[in-house]
Amino acid sequence: MPVHSSAIVDPGARIAPDAEIGPFCIIGPDVQIGARTRLMANVVVDGDTILGDDNTIYPYSTIGLAPQDKKYHGENSQTRIGNRNSIREFVTIHRGTEGGGMITSVGDDNWIMSHVHLAHDVRVGNQTILSHGTVVGGHVTIGDWAVLGGGSAIHQFCRIGKHSMIGGYSVITQDVLPYSMTVSPRENKIFGANAVGLERRGFATDSIEALQTSFRLLTRSGLNTSQAIERIKADVPACAELTEVLDFIASSERGFVK
Repeated sequence: MPVHSSAIVDPGARIAPDAEIGPFCIIGPDVQIGARTRLMANVVVDGDTILGDDNTIYPYSTIGLAPQDKKYHGENSQTRIGNRNSIREFVTIHRGTEGGGMITSVGDDNWIMSHVHLAHDVRVGNQTILSHGTVVGGHVTIGDWAVLGGGSAIHQFCRIGKHSMIGGYSVITQDVLPYSMTVSPRENKIFGANAVGLERRGFATDSIEALQTSFRLLTRSGLNTSQAIERIKADVPACAELTEVLDFIASSERGFVK
């Protein structure tokens, strides 16, 4: 196990033999670090935290520290990071709280750019891109393949649907629909399907067109949400992606961005 002489690693930490702990890193007693994961320098990992395999953590990031939540009183909550994630400089990922299921989690193959903050009890899926300076409040769920533009702020308890894209410097206070492209210069607005992203990922043209038509009905037809959904079910060809959007709307507790 290559551990730099200046690193401080608690004897209780479990670190894979081929993981790399760089200069001035600090590793707490309840930390597990998987195979080939690299902590470059000045990284702090604490709490009940597991880092999977093949992750790269860049300098000055902190993972698994106590949450910024006044209701937190030291309970043994967790942080779970999957495999093959790139976590850039000055990222902060806080562990969970009793009020949020006791866990903050990040899946696999995510690209988390510098100065991103993931608050307590956030759940990040797989293959996401969280751009520079994104701030994610507590209890937020981010679906697979979502892209969050630089400087975005996500209000606590919101859900970001999978394959969605949020434009830079957006302030998101409601759920963001799966497959959508959303920007908020001063207020949240949905601009239609995330067509370019979906095309790049191999989604069928018929599915993309169904999503585009449905988003127009939801946001530009003058119909209220219930009326728009009735029109969608009656007039738009069904597909798995559209069914997922309708289910997402039905389960939304905060309302969704229109």
